Amino acid sequence: MLVLPDQIRNLIESFSNLPGVGQKTATRFALSLINRPVHELDAFAFNLKNLLSVEKCQECGLFADEPICRICASEHRKESGLICVVEQFTDAMAIEGSNRFSGLFHVLGGVLNPLMGVGPSEIAFDSLMERISKNNVCEIILALNPSVEGDATSAFIKDEILKRFHDKVSVERIGLGMPVGGALEFLDPMTISKALENRRRF
Repeated sequence: MLVLPDQIRNLIESFSNLPGVGQKTATRFALSLINRPVHELDAFAFNLKNLLSVEKCQECGLFADEPICRICASEHRKESGLICVVEQFTDAMAIEGSNRFSGLFHVLGGVLNPLMGVGPSEIAFDSLMERISKNNVCEIILALNPSVEGDATSAFIKDEILKRFHDKVSVERIGLGMPVGGALEFLDPMTISKALENRRRF
């Protein structure tokens, strides 16, 4: 039986811990690196280690290289009065890639799931309410994936916004173009554009 050196086996294990990467793909990744020039491996290792310096924007939760990301720092974006609420960073990337949204983002970092012990305090809910209070926000777009948890989270946020801000802030849900059970990060820009165009009051 062929036994790989520990260095290779450990690298395969690291790759296989990534989402969507199985044992065969992880092995292919690891073996492809063995014959790379030293300078490429050094650059690869540097880029991996450099991830430790990535911050999250103090306002919206997007990854950034500054305490406040470029989107939140944009006066044009602030003046729009729009905040698009998403579950994860990749959802914001997908919407930004559609080139149809010119407001701010807010990354919840998850959705409500009482069975798993995920309540409002486990997601970035309080910071969303705080942003609405201190900024000139007139509209919230809920762009959460259409699932049981996503729908429940959207309903909760809508109820809380109406309770706290009454008619000062409108709440809309991303509309036609989002397939049931679909995930934003896997949708093409045209589908996302249509979803943004056809958003509805929620």
